[in-house]
Parts: sequence; structure tokens; C-alpha cells
Amino acid sequence: MPRLSMEQERERLFKMHEYERMYADRGLIAGIDEAGRGPLFGPVTAAAVILDPDTEILYLNDSKKLSEKRRALLYDEIMKKAIAVGVGMVSARLIDDMNILQATYEAMREAAEKLSPRPDFILIDAVTIPHFDIPQLPIIKGDAKSASIAAASIIAKVTRDRLMDEYDKEYPGYGLAKNKGYGTAEHIEALRRLGPTPLHRRSFIKHFTE
Repeated sequence: MPRLSMEQERERLFKMHEYERMYADRGLIAGIDEAGRGPLFGPVTAAAVILDPDTEILYLNDSKKLSEKRRALLYDEIMKKAIAVGVGMVSARLIDDMNILQATYEAMREAAEKLSPRPDFILIDAVTIPHFDIPQLPIIKGDAKSASIAAASIIAKVTRDRLMDEYDKEYPGYGLAKNKGYGTAEHIEALRRLGPTPLHRRSFIKHFTE
């Protein structure tokens, strides 16, 4: 992908605020996204972010489209410039108990509830949180279309990745710092050789460990 000029980048970023402008009359708008629905290990993480529409955060984008270095830089900038940031996590044990979709909803609720000030409207990537009293708009591929959701995707991803780096020290041998808990060949081989840790999702690894 060719590098954008500063003018083109600002135009791209302006377009990413389209949904925020469209619903500005609702009040404070938060974006919500998650990280870690698919891994075999660790919690699912969600973030909620309220951005000041007049604050510029260049190169904001879906976290999956950014390098690890760029995500880290943007994480720091979002944490510094956002009106509010909330993070929610649901453990592997609860994922096993309630299933990953319900666990993801719970992490999103927790992230939103931690926001202060409380948002009046939520933009959310692809899903609608059930039994939640704040109006929501699900946006397909929202992390690439909404600045608020993109910011949430970065916060959720970096938070979870850093947690995996720490767990790699506590549970060596599974390659967690490298695979972030996903089911790579190395990770699956380690599971068969070492067995699961207390933080593996038992409902995800049955066919690897039986």
C-alpha cells in the first residue's frame, strides 16, 4: 500500500470520523471493539474509547492493519488524547462457562461501564451488546470505518498482547509472546507435550489434548 501524503492522511482520517459526525447530536460517542476471541489461551479483551472529534490522531486505523510498533505509538497517543478509555476482560474460565460470544459481550459491557464520562451512544464493531441500556449502532468492519472503533481496537489489541508477553514468562514453552495465545503449530505441539495451563480455554483445546 503506497504511503499517503500528509494531506491524504488527513482526508482519510476525516472520513473515518463520518459516523461520529453523523451521530454527533446524540452526545458523547464511544467506540467499542474486542481482541482475542480466537486464541486458545487467556482472556478476551474489549476496549471502549471516547475521542474528542477535534483532536487529531494521525494513522489511526484497524489494529490489524498496523505494525506492532505503530500500534504501540498509537496506544500511547490515544491514552493521552482520548476523553475516556475503558478496558474489560473475561477470563478463560468464564469463557468456558458462558461461551466466547457471551464472554465477549461481557467484556464489552465492562469496558463501556468503566468510561467516565458515560457515553450517550455507542459505535461497535459488527455486533450489538444485548441487555445494555446505551443506544448502539453495529458497523460491519467498523474498526476500519470509525475512528472511535479503530482506537478501541488498538487499545484492546495492545492491552491483550502485552498481557500475553507477561504470561509468556509465567508459562514458558508455549510461545505466548510470539503467538499471543493463538493456535499456531508451535502452540498446539506445546499443548500436546506439556499439557494445558490453568489459563488455557478448555472448550477450545479439547481436540488437541484428548
